[in-house]
Amino acid sequence: MDRQQAKPAFGWSWRIGVVAGIAVYVHATFVILILWIALSYWLATHSVSAMLEGVGFILALFGCVVLHEYGHALTARRFGVRTRSITLLPIGGVASLEKMPDDPREEILVALAGPAVNVVIGVALWVVVRLSGGADNPQELGLTSGSFLERLMVLNFVLAGFNLIPAFPMDGGRVLRAWLSLRMDPVQATRAAAGIGQALALFFGLLGLFYNPFLLFIALFVWIGAAAESGATEVRSVLAGVRVAQAMRTEFHTLSPDEPLARAVELSLSSSQKDFPVLDIRGGVLGILTYTDLLRGLKELGEQGTVGEVMETGFETVRSDEPLQSAFDRLQSCGCRVVPVLDANGALVGLLDLDNISEIFQIRSALHAHRSLGTDQRLM
Repeated sequence: MDRQQAKPAFGWSWRIGVVAGIAVYVHATFVILILWIALSYWLATHSVSAMLEGVGFILALFGCVVLHEYGHALTARRFGVRTRSITLLPIGGVASLEKMPDDPREEILVALAGPAVNVVIGVALWVVVRLSGGADNPQELGLTSGSFLERLMVLNFVLAGFNLIPAFPMDGGRVLRAWLSLRMDPVQATRAAAGIGQALALFFGLLGLFYNPFLLFIALFVWIGAAAESGATEVRSVLAGVRVAQAMRTEFHTLSPDEPLARAVELSLSSSQKDFPVLDIRGGVLGILTYTDLLRGLKELGEQGTVGEVMETGFETVRSDEPLQSAFDRLQSCGCRVVPVLDANGALVGLLDLDNISEIFQIRSALHAHRSLGTDQRLM
């Protein structure tokens, strides 16, 4: 299964195409936005042509947003980082990169690639507008004034500038973090960049109270993004150097595909295990029976239905010697409840889920706090 195209970053999303090996999805709320734009133009003008122009403009704008995200994705690909998908949301686009490059200089280039695409589009549109005899007075250009191409040109420059604000989750926040990482520890750099971002969020919030309520939404967006980035970096720091083998569950039950669901019920009630690997006669993993699958099977087939009829066959696996952070990223991207852990020979040696990762994170966080008090004791 190609993980780049397996699932979108957000639920309620539909794939509209694949370009350069990267799947592009549109979220349900984006469709609602288009319908709202169409209705607004119709109620204001009662003109089909005006309505179509309004919808066309929004689609053109979001086409530029997709190109912006491809700027990030294709630049990241040059540094060996894959992009799982690009998703269109009402607030913009999201390129789901597997990770950011480890080298801060490469991270800067990846972050700047998106705004650079908007600048290039803006300059190209300016040339087209000038050649067609437009934009004689630049002072008259604006977000709502001018021709179709003139407004699209202005908005591309606005997008580039907005994304360069030095606050997560904007590109400028990543540039700031990468620049600080050249001078200090990456965790400290992220904390500093997140702090600057949240200070800007407070500033936007104050402006929003007195001038434009929309700034309150931007402030909330920036505040949450800065906190999320800081938290994700803390997780990466704590889990650094940990292998899957240190976090996986090694005591677990397995099932065969021809066993009745009643057996899964028995094991689920007699232990804390809720998800079961399904093995063939030679011990190879055929699928995963999740608790959700079990309930669905009981409802549709009863206790005598077999495990093989309801198990999931499209599943991820991880290696026992794989970095735990890498496995964590894959768990999040695939939306899996649990993944089988295989050794170098492909044999099942454990199970890994988010609870395992949470437990080892809490343990190592406590140990880090203990060491910060001046002790050198180590458990892992």
